[in-house]
Amino acid sequence: MRSFVAGLTLLASTAYAVNPSDVPLRGYSAEHSATEVQWEQKFRALPEPERLRETMRRLSARPHHVGSPYDKDNAEWLVAQLKSYGLDAKIELQEALFPTPKLRKLELLGVDKFEAKLEEPTLKIDPTSDQKKEQLPTYNAYSRDGDVTAPLVYVNYGAPADYEELEKMGISVKGAIVIARYGQTWRGIKPKVAAEHGAVGCLIYSDPRDDGYFRGDSYPDGPMRPSEGAQRGSVMDMPVYPGDPQTPGIGAVAGTKLIPLDQVQTITKIPVLPISYADATPFLKSLKGELVPESWRGGLPFAYKVGPSVAKAHLALAFNWDRKPLYNVIAKIPGTTLADQWVIRGNHHDGWVNGAGDPVSGASAELEEARGLGELLKQGWRPQRTILYCFWDGEEPALLGSTEWVESHAAELSEHAVAYFNSDGNSRGYFRAEGSSSLENFVDSVVKDIEDPETKMTVWKRERLVAISKASADTRSELRSRADLRMEALGSGSDYTAFIHHLGIASVNLGYGGEDQGGGQYHSIYDDFYWYTHFMDTDFAYGRALAQTAGTMMMRMADADVIPFQFGNVADTVKTYVTGVKKLADTMRAEVKERNTEINDGVYKALEDPKKKRVAPTVETLPPYLNFAPLDQAVDDLTTAASDYDKAFTASALKAPLTLNPKLIQSERAFLDPAGLPNRSWFQNMMYAPGFYTGYGVKTLPAARETIEQKQWKDVDAQIARTAAAVEREAAMLMQATQILTGK
Repeated sequence: MRSFVAGLTLLASTAYAVNPSDVPLRGYSAEHSATEVQWEQKFRALPEPERLRETMRRLSARPHHVGSPYDKDNAEWLVAQLKSYGLDAKIELQEALFPTPKLRKLELLGVDKFEAKLEEPTLKIDPTSDQKKEQLPTYNAYSRDGDVTAPLVYVNYGAPADYEELEKMGISVKGAIVIARYGQTWRGIKPKVAAEHGAVGCLIYSDPRDDGYFRGDSYPDGPMRPSEGAQRGSVMDMPVYPGDPQTPGIGAVAGTKLIPLDQVQTITKIPVLPISYADATPFLKSLKGELVPESWRGGLPFAYKVGPSVAKAHLALAFNWDRKPLYNVIAKIPGTTLADQWVIRGNHHDGWVNGAGDPVSGASAELEEARGLGELLKQGWRPQRTILYCFWDGEEPALLGSTEWVESHAAELSEHAVAYFNSDGNSRGYFRAEGSSSLENFVDSVVKDIEDPETKMTVWKRERLVAISKASADTRSELRSRADLRMEALGSGSDYTAFIHHLGIASVNLGYGGEDQGGGQYHSIYDDFYWYTHFMDTDFAYGRALAQTAGTMMMRMADADVIPFQFGNVADTVKTYVTGVKKLADTMRAEVKERNTEINDGVYKALEDPKKKRVAPTVETLPPYLNFAPLDQAVDDLTTAASDYDKAFTASALKAPLTLNPKLIQSERAFLDPAGLPNRSWFQNMMYAPGFYTGYGVKTLPAARETIEQKQWKDVDAQIARTAAAVEREAAMLMQATQILTGK
């Protein structure tokens, strides 16, 4: 281990080379910027890989799912650690519905009868894989109870497009149990779409093509999922709303009025169970009928067929529908001159089992950040804004802890929250971030000051080079010329969801990865300390990098005189969203026109062959031309307003910080519409949301885009107008901010 002084000297020289003190940080005076750079350099010398390792060893020592003894023990340990660093820390208690299984049975009936094991075996080499009494079994949380017997049909990944293909093949899943492979779509979409098409049950298996031997050596020889490994996970319909299913929009604490279970929208309509590919193999082999399309074939050594099966499957599930406590750990560093403005950092601490990769690799980095800031406090540093460090409980089942905390503190957060910085699992590789466009320039400014452990170049430079190497010819030139790297928008899948989509708080999700073969033990009993330290970030160099990166972001945002949002990138990004949704409408029209032409020309005559049992398509109604004029005008207004603001900021950023900062806090809130998105009012951000049929994957301009995708033509113009109004609110806010700076 390097000495503190030697490490500080090296990091200081690197940082000054990238960000000399005579070039002020955005939102800082020259004098304050020089001081801030010095404090940040001191901070980045503090995180220690060995501490990260020991934190992971401790937090992942036993299973710590929601409601387990070790989940509470971990929360109490985190509080004790944070207090020892000098932070004001406590547990805030919420509660939520969290079902656990009391019956799981899956069997193939008929001549070749088979009963699935539904268990991941203990491995002698893996010391925590034998904690059977504490491990949650393999199951999908928020599956409905059910006892069904039916033939099987293979549905590929179980996405809406897969059912369109099945329809063309003349295959119905009505009255069947579908078997889908993990991947492509979020797992909760698979039973949702299956139920919409009349299926009575759903099996989700892990195919080796996606996270098994097709991608690398199987565990314990390598990192990938073994034959009997299975992926636990939630199937709650979170695109409707996340969090406690019985208290949508209301923080769940003791005494809160609950929706009766039979009225909850987000529990699946059919029973669903995850299985390993060892268990899936007899069921897949039982399928008859046609060979599946080539893109549907997995990595198992036999022919994949659509079905249905002659032999029937029997699936029986029953759950304990209990409410469990949630132990959210909240630590506070009070601000000085801007104490009523909050900068928030979060990572969850609960896991499906031992959870070394997901989430402890991120949580250990966050704790090391907090320790580093505690050390700076002892040396005299004080943030201008109040900093909150949060370790969420219940993320795995349905973003429970963060959602209930946000809903409980909604009024305070709406007034005070400046930005939220989230991480989850972390590994080796290059930096990745998704989030609010107003933070693109800020995130870039930080990662230009962080050294990549592997290449020794800046994290920003490595990220840019990786992006260029993967880019198409169309986007490569932008990557080389655009001042800031473009951040993708946030969908869902982690604890930023309630912050950005419900309350409109500017947010970023960040971490490192891509250099390993990660994902193979996702949500299994083998995601533990042994696996992580043998196959992932084995020396915790990138855990240290995450702590340096996120901690620097917290300091730089908390200490800025003026909130360093930049809005030229916002206008540019919204313009790409509008271009994209217009292209979607044009493409849909062109595709329908082409299909109709082919039908009229007799190209599809072969589909009428009764031997293939295919359905001949009918002529479709052409989608109407849509009125995008309100959005075009709104984007023009936003572009002008953003340009004027950024120019005024450059000229006189520090002119009126006390008046300007409260206005900037509300910038992301301008995109909110209290009526929410169609059919899901909890999601109020009109710029981005998790897709109704993608789950985690983002949909930009979701009200307009999804209305078009779902061919609800009579509603599209109204949704375009609502979206344009949100963009105009942002433009108006920026005009007001510019007036504050210019006095005009």
